[in-house]
Amino acid sequence: MKAVILAGGLGSRLKPITETIPKPLLPIGEKSVLEIQIQNLARYGFNEIFIATYYKSDYVESFIGDGKKMGVCIRFSKEEKPLGTCGPLSLLQRELTEPFILMNGDILSNIDIKKLFGFAVEKKSDLTVVTKIIKAPFQFGKVISKDDFIVDVIEKPDLELEILAGIYVMKPGIFELIPQNTYFGIDQLIKKMLAQSIPVATYLMSEYWLDIGMLEDYSEAQVAYEKHFKEPS
Repeated sequence: MKAVILAGGLGSRLKPITETIPKPLLPIGEKSVLEIQIQNLARYGFNEIFIATYYKSDYVESFIGDGKKMGVCIRFSKEEKPLGTCGPLSLLQRELTEPFILMNGDILSNIDIKKLFGFAVEKKSDLTVVTKIIKAPFQFGKVISKDDFIVDVIEKPDLELEILAGIYVMKPGIFELIPQNTYFGIDQLIKKMLAQSIPVATYLMSEYWLDIGMLEDYSEAQVAYEKHFKEPS
């Protein structure tokens, strides 16, 4: 089974750390983010993994290697210009002739990929989007009123939002909608499909998930590694 990991981002929000180390190679515990992702994919039977690179691509390729030490075959797809979160797939179209996983290279998750993949393959859609419910703090008190009178006040409630988790299952038919060698984001793909009344499936995950986008997320990732990803000695 095949998977694609997007590892070409600049990691601008994590500077100055990412000025020397590309974000997917940031150390989490004893491993890099990318190594944790690859080993998790391998655990669920994904043995052919393509890594899409742009920023510090040579660094990423020399660090990860061919995947033999992790029991998988790794190949690299180097972008000559930034192609976004979906455009890099156009460079791999000939290789992706069966359903495959696409995931961002800056997330940590112990999602059951086998369960997700089985769900997506059965759906009549070329795209299954994994979503996650997160709680976002709200800085104001929420007023509930009726007939010009306040009936309740909720002080700074958390907002629950269903967000894109950066994990997708795609089928080869999706390439009919992705422009060649052009900057194209996953949000653009979803909107394009909806505009053409093409079904987009969703899979609401319940497992641990973290997007390492900010410095505080990186600190949280270190704690998460010990709890969710560290292998028994």
